[in-house]
Amino acid sequence: MLYTQELTERINELKKERNAVILAHNYERAEIQDIADFIGDSLELSQKAVELDVDIIVFCGVNFMAESAAVLCPEKTVLLPELDARCPMADMVKPDSLLYLKKQHPDAAVVCYVNTTAEIKAECDICCTSANAIEIVNSLDQEKIIFIPDKNLSEYVARNTDKKIIPWEGYCPTHNQILPIDVQRAKNLHPMAQVLAHPECRYEVLDMADKICSTTGMVNYARTSRCNEFIIATESGLMHRLQKENPQKKFYEVSPYTICPDMKMIDLKAVADSLEHMRYVIEVPGDIRVKAKNALDRMLAVKIKR
Repeated sequence: MLYTQELTERINELKKERNAVILAHNYERAEIQDIADFIGDSLELSQKAVELDVDIIVFCGVNFMAESAAVLCPEKTVLLPELDARCPMADMVKPDSLLYLKKQHPDAAVVCYVNTTAEIKAECDICCTSANAIEIVNSLDQEKIIFIPDKNLSEYVARNTDKKIIPWEGYCPTHNQILPIDVQRAKNLHPMAQVLAHPECRYEVLDMADKICSTTGMVNYARTSRCNEFIIATESGLMHRLQKENPQKKFYEVSPYTICPDMKMIDLKAVADSLEHMRYVIEVPGDIRVKAKNALDRMLAVKIKR
């Protein structure tokens, strides 16, 4: 406990010295969420990165998130405390393969989930998150959409648009392993609970959900719903925020295996070391940054209902 307190105090001192802010994704460790200045999903944190008047952003998440902040805020220094914290789904799409698909469908717009590298974003027309994917797709003039890299999110979007969706065979290993049997088992144990599912889940799981939404969508729904019990079908890190902000309500994991190892790499020592030694600085080459920023800017310009 003393060690944790000392690290927390040191982090707070370094933040003031360096005019830094800590952004943490909803899937991060509880200790990281507790030290963060802002917690949210990919869309919220992208917006915060732009809005904040700071010199340094310490991004507690995975590589594509820190890259997005660096693309949107070239005047700020973006630090990723653990360089090996990557997104497996983002690594499932490569530029050459995407370029080949674009040549096959020259009349299609390319929508990339924000869970992609800057190099991939640079080859896309517009980005989206799980919170705004449907609105983004429906806002486009093109009737044919290449949607990368999440096949499950593609299926969810396809069910909510008249446009033709051309999916990519990528997926989030954590969400994709959630099966209908997991949901049914949780419902049997907690029959009064509503099921909240992330659209990165398989469509068979989404069909069993009472509400499909992003992580922040889950936070908002749990806060305002008259229901007092919820089964959470997403990465386990969200449970901390849900319980902390709604102590009078009960939350149950859909499965004990909904843990993303990459999202759990960053701890307090990594954050303290990152601020102390200014590591690891995330930089995006200028030509890629300009193109990727266009895709992100177009996303941020689309107004959605949360």
